Amino acid sequence: MDSSLFFDPSWLKRQPNVPLNFVWPKECLEDSLEELQAPVLDLDEFLRGDNEATLHVAKLIRKSCLSHGFFQVINHGVDPALIGEAYDQMDAFFKLPIHRKLNILKTRGSLWGYSGAHADRFASKLPWKETLSFPFHGNSLEPVLTNYFHSTLGEDFEQAGVVFQKYCEAMKGLGMKLVELLAISLGVDRLHYKDLFEEGCSIMRCNYYPSCQQPNLVLGTGPHCDPTSVTILHQDEVGGLDVFADKKWQKVKPHPNALVVNIGDTFTALSNGRYKSCLHRAVVNQYKERRSLAFFLCPKEDKVLRAPEAIVVKDGTKQYPDFTWSNLLEFTQKYYRADEDTLQNFTKWLLSSKP
Repeated sequence: MDSSLFFDPSWLKRQPNVPLNFVWPKECLEDSLEELQAPVLDLDEFLRGDNEATLHVAKLIRKSCLSHGFFQVINHGVDPALIGEAYDQMDAFFKLPIHRKLNILKTRGSLWGYSGAHADRFASKLPWKETLSFPFHGNSLEPVLTNYFHSTLGEDFEQAGVVFQKYCEAMKGLGMKLVELLAISLGVDRLHYKDLFEEGCSIMRCNYYPSCQQPNLVLGTGPHCDPTSVTILHQDEVGGLDVFADKKWQKVKPHPNALVVNIGDTFTALSNGRYKSCLHRAVVNQYKERRSLAFFLCPKEDKVLRAPEAIVVKDGTKQYPDFTWSNLLEFTQKYYRADEDTLQNFTKWLLSSKP
């Protein structure tokens, strides 16, 4: 059988049974029966510079991040029409015939390109999804994404590059504001983390989860914490995002005007372990496809990452060794499949590999 068929949702949907390499263990498939009661934060007055509103929002963020590392934001300054255009461009890509998508196939060790079920990296517990990932350098004078789409997919995807360039610029701007709020919530100078992220290369990922005839056997994305710092996600109205909180899986109901924000492992380290990296997963639907847009804010690869001295002094101990984002990236790309223990295992790996 042509291995490329395994990337093809139309082929997968025609199978009477889910192929074995897509089946997940029962302990990962436990149902989420409740809806997560996470705050939906209105950023309008914070973005206008209101100090009282800023402190109020920071207080709510602190509470969420000490518990499960997850919250949602509205009045975030990102144009809903731009989000809609990004979905249109994403839909156009995922509707391409498989041979066109394979022209931009993500190769082993690379972060960028098309992936069908991450079959280039893993042989079992494959996620029931397709992804398209690309880099965003916010400090470049070049229209990086316009050039990327044109060079990889041709002239008919030039507009996709224009849209995603604008979308990523908006997400990077919001991400920098969220990092300010996180600093305030931790009681350090609001610009403390700015230098780490300002020139970083962030990751944009489009996710497409086809419907599945046996959704109780598969996962769109397995349980994991993001190794990155801050994730800003828009999910469509179908739903399927679950967060692990209070020792159980809980559903995140789609909110049409909200962006989902979660803390990743890198920011857990930058908070000296105070803020929880959000353990989450994506389930799939028997009848409907689901899509989401994920922007991962990343620090500059060579910046040394360590928690603020004031926090370490207050806590009495430094929880993690100094590291760079390129260290953690190497670990997750070459040696480890991201899960809830990534940061813990990365720390052991880093300490054992240092001379």
